[in-house]
Amino acid sequence: MTYDKRLFDYLYDQLREHPLEKAFGRKIQGQWQYFSTAEMVTRVNSLSKGLLDLGLRPGDKVATVVYQTQPEWVIMDYALLQIGVLHVPMYPTISSREYEYILHESESKFCIVGEGDLYDKVLKAKDKLPGLQEIFTFFDHPTARSWSALLALPGDDYAELERLKATVQPGDLATLIYTSGTTGNPKGVMLTHRNIVFNVEAMRRLIPIVPGDRILSFLPVSHVYERAAIYAFTAYGGSVSFSTPDSLGGENGDLRVLQPQFFTTVPRLLEKVFERIYTKGNALKGVKRWLFFRALTLADAWDLDHKFTGWRAVEWAIVQKLVFSKWREALGGSVKGLTTAASACPLRVLRAFNAAGIPVREGYGLTEAAPALTFNGFKPNAPVLLGTVGPALDGVSLRIEEDPAYRPGEGEILAKSPGVMEGYYKQPDKTAEMIRYIDGERWLVTGDIGMMVPGPGGVSFLKITDRKKELLKTSGGKYVAPTPIESILKEHYLVEQAMVVGENLKFVSALLVVSADGLRGWFDKHDLVWSGLADALQNPRVIERYQMLVDRVNPHFGHAEQVKKFTLLPDVWEPVKSDGSEAELTPTHKLKRRVIMQKFEREIAAMYA
Repeated sequence: MTYDKRLFDYLYDQLREHPLEKAFGRKIQGQWQYFSTAEMVTRVNSLSKGLLDLGLRPGDKVATVVYQTQPEWVIMDYALLQIGVLHVPMYPTISSREYEYILHESESKFCIVGEGDLYDKVLKAKDKLPGLQEIFTFFDHPTARSWSALLALPGDDYAELERLKATVQPGDLATLIYTSGTTGNPKGVMLTHRNIVFNVEAMRRLIPIVPGDRILSFLPVSHVYERAAIYAFTAYGGSVSFSTPDSLGGENGDLRVLQPQFFTTVPRLLEKVFERIYTKGNALKGVKRWLFFRALTLADAWDLDHKFTGWRAVEWAIVQKLVFSKWREALGGSVKGLTTAASACPLRVLRAFNAAGIPVREGYGLTEAAPALTFNGFKPNAPVLLGTVGPALDGVSLRIEEDPAYRPGEGEILAKSPGVMEGYYKQPDKTAEMIRYIDGERWLVTGDIGMMVPGPGGVSFLKITDRKKELLKTSGGKYVAPTPIESILKEHYLVEQAMVVGENLKFVSALLVVSADGLRGWFDKHDLVWSGLADALQNPRVIERYQMLVDRVNPHFGHAEQVKKFTLLPDVWEPVKSDGSEAELTPTHKLKRRVIMQKFEREIAAMYA
């Protein structure tokens, strides 16, 4: 395939082939309000004309930043795309300094901001940005113009817009997406229409969405994962409702009210849901508690092609009706599938949701690949292997660069794909580090470690094992991959987050962020008096319980990889800090290991004293 579409073509395809009354919507003052496909197209064209009247021309850049995606953001995106202006979406959780850096390097002429503190943060950076002409808002603001002020008046001449629209080519740059990065300044990934269209078309054959399906979207569109998903939802004809993670749960939450058939998520949200389910189950008494844990035991033994027989088949039918049906109801009762990406999902969590009749599939990719490289499919006969990120998408080639530091067959993943970026904006040296030419072919150096494993039907599946830059080397010269250890530790309901330590040190240790809800449930179960998290972490029985957890995890790993000591921490690591200090996580919830090492230098030193 040549992937000769422009991203905005998908909106016109929807209008022509399956127009929707509820194309994009969100809740306003407690009521859901939607734009139809026809209304979206009208506003997109009106805004494009207004942006041209503002003086924008192809190749210019406009930035946006929102906490919650809204239909107006989608209108802005399509309006920019069809006049050849590069859209620069920014994370809402970064600092004014980072806004200053991105807006300066990208040479953005305008910025449109959402509600909350975003206007003030960008305004603080504007004083140092002579190229930033004006800040607009997606809401009414006393001192700033609204985006609606840019809409062209009825009867305006759209001839220039139509001429420009026709000149936009699939190979033209569509966007600059700045990576969150665990170290250093963010880098602007240059993606073309064709890069992202490749992903939309490759996933079309795998995702179970048909025109009119209800889609829930709550991840940030500053990340390429949800950004590409919005184009896919448009292409597949899904009716998209924008929400937030805090609005999903509960009897009147958006999941129960909207009853979505599909949504995208990240492992951390699935882990939190699983932890809450586990904590509630742990508090049950008698037969109900026995049934809950029997359901989890059966889920641990379940697989996609597994059929229980005999008495286990009877048990399976019972737990599906009495336990797992409640899980499905909590997600609205209509979910056909959901995807998770951005980081590894613990296998136990993944298996539990799938066993409960909630199809969850993992994929893998990078912003630099726009984004997907591999995916476990949903549709009948699609290749699936839990615990992997799936086979390569059609059109993607993978290469494993073996290294003596890893096991045979394991090494850094290189990828060749029509989705691979043009490069990093204004950073040719950084681009050269990520792009390698082998036999004249252009390969993306992912920085991730993995291996190909055999799966059903003779298909090879990619298993991610670690990050190359995160590989530890102890003072004894032993290499340790921290991610698998952290992943299995986080599977336990008492652990919220984990980071393995050991670089240039004599043994491996771990920082464990305690799950407050999980630990309180454990106190209730053992009839212990709860007097706060700080006191609980000093309780010898608590220390003993976490030691038991670590002792159960260690046999899964070699001697040099086993956790010898650990420290319990009470405060959850976040992607943004209210006190202005540097956050422990990136906006995509990856560990900033350097920051965590610095913040807990004393605790780490105590483990090696």
